[in-house]
Amino acid sequence: MKTELPAIQVDILIVGAGPAGLAAAIAAKKAGVDSLIVLEREDNAGGILRQCIHNGFGLHRFKEELTGPEYAQRDIDTANEMEIDVRTGVTVLSVTKDKVVTAISKKYGLQIFQAKAVVLAMGCRERPRGALAIPGTRCAGIYSAGTAQKFVNLEGYMPGRTCVILGSGDIGLIMARRMTLQGAKVLACVELMPFSSGLNRNIVQCLHDYNIPLYLSHTVTDIHGKERVTGVTVSQVDENRRPIPGTEIEFECDTLLLSVGLIPENELTIGAGVEMSPATSGAVVDDHLQTSIPGIFACGNVLHVHDLVDFVSNESFKAGQAAADFVQGKQANGRVIPVKDGAGVRGAVPQQIRLEKGAEHENVDVMFRPDRVYQNPYVVVKADGKAIFSQKKMIMAPGEMANITLNAKQLAACEDAEAIEISISMEKPVLA
Repeated sequence: MKTELPAIQVDILIVGAGPAGLAAAIAAKKAGVDSLIVLEREDNAGGILRQCIHNGFGLHRFKEELTGPEYAQRDIDTANEMEIDVRTGVTVLSVTKDKVVTAISKKYGLQIFQAKAVVLAMGCRERPRGALAIPGTRCAGIYSAGTAQKFVNLEGYMPGRTCVILGSGDIGLIMARRMTLQGAKVLACVELMPFSSGLNRNIVQCLHDYNIPLYLSHTVTDIHGKERVTGVTVSQVDENRRPIPGTEIEFECDTLLLSVGLIPENELTIGAGVEMSPATSGAVVDDHLQTSIPGIFACGNVLHVHDLVDFVSNESFKAGQAAADFVQGKQANGRVIPVKDGAGVRGAVPQQIRLEKGAEHENVDVMFRPDRVYQNPYVVVKADGKAIFSQKKMIMAPGEMANITLNAKQLAACEDAEAIEISISMEKPVLA
């Protein structure tokens, strides 16, 4: 006889116990929600921060420099003090639009949860070699930068002794320094684009300080070696990102690290039927971080890839508070107005702002990335074509997230708008 597993009732279920999930849980608990469970597939809470042993975390949030494990431990300790139920070693198999969550683990077996609200905080993963279509054999010695970081910092293994890094993402830049400090020779960091995709401070501290050359507008066009990497060929690319014949540079190395972008871990989100954004590869959310399905929220790197964990925590506190408001019957009302990417803007989040006409509006933060490097530009916000906001920036680059804040007056000017557009302009606009 077939018997159905009874569902465990819970007010808020959070998927992921990295910095996003922990922050959301802390905020929800502070808001008065006691029926709260956090599920984490790894054996320890803390997420990717556990292997990020370098400092530089917490400057915005804690006003001091911390290592990744130190930053994570503060939230882990807070969650323990608040007696939040964080369950590790639990893999979530599915989330439905009705907020039914199926999970499995050694300790608890197969479990089904019926939640009133779900917060998705699964983080992101690295783009693999298979997505790059680089010629060459499937030899040993090719790692994603994050995998190499885990080997060196958590497990005590060196991936190689002489390496080239493809991509100038922050993890790759940091691993250039880390490998050097561990005695390896980093020959070059190679970037396809004419600009780095990492933070400028990491370029200075991890490459320039160690005399590691950065080859912009270059890529790896061949990988040599049968059993193990013996070298790579690097070529310059044109404006269409195609290799230019005759520009090849040969590097003899035993390791190739890939730092070619992060992908939000959104299989569960897609399975739930949540509307997705092609620009961010994350969910479409409103200014309360609620997805297209009422009661399902998303935050952190599963929503859009952040530069700094401080911003992940700040965003996730909002998601946890919004989830608490939802289960307590205090969810936001009003008309949903889409936020569109204008000229120069990629992946604005939130993609919707909910405004109730005549109500007192709270400030709304909007984050996005510029599509290229700009010097002395203006960030412009328009409501149905009329400029309501303008802010001058010194420099903007794709490697650093841009952030603007719309205040109550500016939001009031959007109440009757059909759409809000954010763009980058080199000319100062005339405000309506």
